[in-house]
Amino acid sequence: MKNYKGVIFDLGGVVFSSPMQAFSKLEKQHGLEHNFLNRMIVRNGEDSAWSKLERGLLAMGEEFFSAFDKEIALAGASNFSSRELMQEVNRSMGVNQNMLKAIEILKQNELKVAALTNNWVENDSKKGFGEQIQEYFDVFIESAKVGLQKPDPEIYKLTLNIMELLPEQTIFLDDIGRNLKSAHALGITTIKVSEPEKAIGELSSLLNLELQ
Repeated sequence: MKNYKGVIFDLGGVVFSSPMQAFSKLEKQHGLEHNFLNRMIVRNGEDSAWSKLERGLLAMGEEFFSAFDKEIALAGASNFSSRELMQEVNRSMGVNQNMLKAIEILKQNELKVAALTNNWVENDSKKGFGEQIQEYFDVFIESAKVGLQKPDPEIYKLTLNIMELLPEQTIFLDDIGRNLKSAHALGITTIKVSEPEKAIGELSSLLNLELQ
């Protein structure tokens, strides 16, 4: 068994509800095919408004809404509102209390815990999404504040450096496969989160530690 010393948590889809729920809801309401928005974001790459938002080059506000609306229209959904989308994302993001409990148990057992999230900052406050649970973590890495986003390997290296751990000493939980693939390539043990409670069980097994 590996000697794990730290666990890295994505936020949306792991500690919070997945924002993909809001994406799917709005896609359905507007008659768009499932995963329309995510495929568009991935296809547009680093120059997309969403990528710039998550790297801190745009803040959540009118500049982002205008740029993202244009991209959505070019992709074939001219009546879609990115403002409406982000309002739905905010409404749907509940906290998974079982995951917070697991994080507390990890800390009680002297494992380091980090949050590693692709997020954004608000225009008016420059506050990042998810800061209300920052106190649960030893390390809190927000893409929009460090100018890097998953799955760029550099953001994982930054996280490991701050945690003062090696890849083989860490476990990473995320709900998006390409984020996990990049981390795994560095030597980090990964857990795909589709059902949070099941993922907690997998983490328990890896650590031989009861987390529920």
